[in-house]
Amino acid sequence: MNDKVRVGDIDPESGARLPLPRREDLLGDPRALAMYDRFVDPHSDTYAGIHGPGGIRLHSPRLAASMLENGHYIRREAGITARERELAILATARELDSQFEWMAHEEPARKAGIPEETIETIRLRGPLDALAPDDAIVVRLAREAFTDRKVTRETYTVALDLFGTRKLIDMVQLMGNYAGTALLLTVFDVQLHPGKAPRLPRR
Repeated sequence: MNDKVRVGDIDPESGARLPLPRREDLLGDPRALAMYDRFVDPHSDTYAGIHGPGGIRLHSPRLAASMLENGHYIRREAGITARERELAILATARELDSQFEWMAHEEPARKAGIPEETIETIRLRGPLDALAPDDAIVVRLAREAFTDRKVTRETYTVALDLFGTRKLIDMVQLMGNYAGTALLLTVFDVQLHPGKAPRLPRR
């Protein structure tokens, strides 16, 4: 018997407004079933497992499958390094104040080789002068796109020179993917995992 108490509209098992997807509801969809099994596997490489955006998306299996394919391209085929990817994700999470997204990616960012000083600069929205130029442009692009709602010609030109057309498009799409994830986390009020505290200061 489940002895967890529902707090407001938060499901005690999922830690979100929606309940966890049920495996038996996915038996007719092999792709969705494979995703479910991956999310609940403690040895898989997912950031949050079933208790996160992946679990939310599984309530819409076709959407979940399309996002998985998109993510595979970004990770394996786009030529974006792990460092570039995690830098873009952290910058997006910070600008959108996504506590869960930050929690899920702060440690992967360290493992990808992003210095602690750079992570703290992003977290605290500090000046970018001390960052490596290639790191600074990614953070600046996110700040301008998400907070200023306008990317300056200078920032665009530097980013285009650094990445080239196709890779810049892929980097922007990566940021867009995680902006969408941040929205998903907000609307369905996905809670931080037990034992985790908010890391992003209020603005």
